[in-house]
Amino acid sequence: MPTRTARTAWDGGLQDGSGQVELSSSGVGTYDVSFPRRAADSADGYTSPEELIAAAHSACFAMQLSADVAEEGGTPHSLEVTADVSLGPDTAAGGFKLTGIVLTVKGEVEGLDAAGFQRAAEAAKAGCPVSKALTGVDIELRASLVE
Repeated sequence: MPTRTARTAWDGGLQDGSGQVELSSSGVGTYDVSFPRRAADSADGYTSPEELIAAAHSACFAMQLSADVAEEGGTPHSLEVTADVSLGPDTAAGGFKLTGIVLTVKGEVEGLDAAGFQRAAEAAKAGCPVSKALTGVDIELRASLVE
């Protein structure tokens, strides 16, 4: 399996510095990062490690869920996955940590009822490589079928 690479160039200190994250393997973009924007309510054109983790998790989960829906005997037509990744203080070790992830998926699936889709979603949550990498973070799953 291939290795994928991202690179960050950072200038300055934590509070007054900023950087750019480059998605090197794909070459699809370079994105600005800064700690003040990371900790603010409004991202204002900057990305953050949490947003990049959310992107990775939602994409990985969608791929895994499409396989697990088929394992359950269904046919996935469309899956809409949102990952909300939260950052907060680490009261035990100091600094910050990921405080939780909420995966929300709405699926249009043929051949599965709500219980079958929930089983497939739980299996995808457990089997997705990004979920496995994030085992130290509480991951909540909200799965529903589109009616």
